[in-house]
Amino acid sequence: MILDTFRLDGRVALVTGSSRGLGQGAAVAFAEAGADVALLDRGDAGDTAALIRATGRRVHLVKRDLVSASPEELTSAVDEVIAELGGLDILVNNAGTIRRAPALESAAQDWNDVLTVNLDAVFHLSQAAGRHMVAQGSGRIINVASMLSFQGGILVPAYTASKHAVAGLTKALANEWAASGVTVNAIAPGYMTTDNTAPIRADEAREASIVARIPAGRWGTPGDLQGAFIFLASDAAAYVTGAIVPVDGGWLVR
Repeated sequence: MILDTFRLDGRVALVTGSSRGLGQGAAVAFAEAGADVALLDRGDAGDTAALIRATGRRVHLVKRDLVSASPEELTSAVDEVIAELGGLDILVNNAGTIRRAPALESAAQDWNDVLTVNLDAVFHLSQAAGRHMVAQGSGRIINVASMLSFQGGILVPAYTASKHAVAGLTKALANEWAASGVTVNAIAPGYMTTDNTAPIRADEAREASIVARIPAGRWGTPGDLQGAFIFLASDAAAYVTGAIVPVDGGWLVR
């Protein structure tokens, strides 16, 4: 039955940046689809853990700060998940950060922090997970890209550079690992009601101009991404790899 191909029973997912927002939505969706879930976050992911336990699935918390974690510490995080939950089938690189400033005033530390979290950590976690997945002959890696994987944005040069790079890295890893049964894709959210967009939503004029351009006529929510996460993590997407999937209410086609 076709619906059975979307089930994730018996699988283990690792989601970064999972204490709230898009990461929390993805983690809960995986649990509702049958997966056990590990939550990697620098903060308290207890609320997300409680929602997962309510589904009857197992959950494991991994504390890492992606700004300061070394490649070895990220590899050990993957190893910890495999040891605690018995495997790893799905990795979602969701955690991200943003700094807003004109390019002429952008601080070097802001540039470094954004690239470290949004790109370096994505590669090191994917590499660690990929070693395991390639060896077992199956796996799903889902990166969180952005509309700024396609566009230039305003006042966010480091974020834009990082998200363009995430799209390229997604395609590069997809090329290398597809023959081993490992797919690598990305979801590119449109304008979502998350902490990262709070300053934009607080600017009434800009918020109104954004909604006016979105064909769907509204901002997206974490729930709007859950179907895409489940699809790309499931057997239904076994022949989908290297794709950057916009979930944007039509923003890019406007």
